[in-house]
Parts: sequence; C-alpha cells; structure tokens
Amino acid sequence: MKKILVCEDEDAIREFETITLRRSGYEVVGAACGEEALKYFESAPNDFSVVLLDIMMPGIDGLTVCKKIREQNSRVGIIMLSAKTQEMDKVSGLMLGADDYVTKPFSPSELTARVDAICRRVAINSESAHNDVLTSGPFTLNLLSRTLTKNGAVIDLTQVEFQLMELFLSNEGTALERKYIIVRIWGENYNGDDKLVDVNIRRLRMKIEDEPSSPEHLQTVWGYGYKWMP
Repeated sequence: MKKILVCEDEDAIREFETITLRRSGYEVVGAACGEEALKYFESAPNDFSVVLLDIMMPGIDGLTVCKKIREQNSRVGIIMLSAKTQEMDKVSGLMLGADDYVTKPFSPSELTARVDAICRRVAINSESAHNDVLTSGPFTLNLLSRTLTKNGAVIDLTQVEFQLMELFLSNEGTALERKYIIVRIWGENYNGDDKLVDVNIRRLRMKIEDEPSSPEHLQTVWGYGYKWMP
C-alpha cells in the first residue's frame, strides 16, 4: 500500500483529503503544520510516495517544507495545494521542486487522479531501470542509475526533471508541443494548464544550461513548445 503524507492546517480539509485517499487504497499520514510534516518525513524519508502540502500554513509554510523535503529526497512526489489567488506561490513551489499543484476547492476525483498520476510515475521510474544510456553532447543520462551527468559532473534531478530529460534526449532535434509533453510526463487525464511545463523547463534550464537565460540545448519553439539540441 502506497503511503501519502498530507500536510494541511485546516482540520476539515485534511479529513476530507485523508478519507478520499484512504477510500482509494492509500495509507495516509496527516500533519497539521509544516513542523509536524517534516518530523514525519525525516523519520522515514523513503516511506512516502507522495506528499501533499498546503502552501499557506502557520509556522513553517508549505514552500519551505517543499524545499526541505526535496533536499532530502529527489524521488518523492510533491503536490502543492493552493488557493486561486496564490498564482506566484504555485510557480515558486514548482521552482522549489514540486511536481504538480491542485487549486482549492477540488473534487475527490481530481485529488485522487493527481495522486494516482504521481504514484504511477514514481513506480515506473523505480521499476523500469535498465542498462540504456542516452548521450547528447556533454550530457549522459543513465536510465539504470537514474542519473544525469554533464562533462562527468552529476546533476541532481527530480523525477519530473529526469523524465523531461529522457523525453528530450529520446527526441533530439524534434520540436515537442506543450500538450504532448503534458501527456507524456503528467498523463492523459491531467487537466491543469500548460504553465506547469514552462515552469519545469525553466527549473531544468537552471540546472543544465551554462546560461539559462540564453539556453543552448533546451530551446524554446515560440508558440509551440520546446526542442533539444545537442
């Protein structure tokens, strides 16, 4: 049974999320604040498949918790829970390593679908390791060890970033539409906006490009999407 950590300071909402996920077959651990969430996670950083984090919480906010969790574990899925008015916070969460965000209020089916998608990605990435190695220019993507190196130096990637690199290196020189990237990385049932792609590309560029503002490899195809150039 997959284990989910839910961090939400409003008791009613946390109970709703917990009941929804338990009915879908997940084991759920609830935390009422950022400090409590970090305590649970740090005691067993490899036990959780997904962490749900409310952005606005008393004490340590969700963005800080996201950053601290991502520093400890690059594989766990992180979904930010936000209000419609927290647009910049959504972007900040993605830049700090979150994989997705859900805007409140949300339905049980939407929450379950987002968690299911993240869990499937974590499972696929854990189970599909093989000996393939993708190379492009100074980059080597090892699908067995799940690592990326540039000129021999290891670059730490989240699960989403690793999948993006695998997708681009497998389609070198091909322009990939944003909607195609969404389907390949987040799944066919994802109903969020294309901004999720743009923010993750921006975050990935900061890790792999010598000049992120003038990318040499991960190039924008204006009005369409992105392409990888060696």
